[in-house]
Amino acid sequence: MLKFLIWLILLVFCWPLALLALVLYPILWLLLLPFRLLGFAVEGGLAFIKALFLLPARVLGGGPGRHL
Repeated sequence: MLKFLIWLILLVFCWPLALLALVLYPILWLLLLPFRLLGFAVEGGLAFIKALFLLPARVLGGGPGRHL
């Protein structure tokens, strides 16, 4: 909603720039989509590595919620 309001303000002050932004936004979104997917994959891989390193502590009872 905020992006739409900003676009409306831009439309009032500089309509050619607002129309250019309207055309370029989907193209930019498509160009950045592979990087977003790569970010999800890297985040999942790092979470897996973290889980592997913390597995011995969880098996021995040092997981969250267990205080001695």
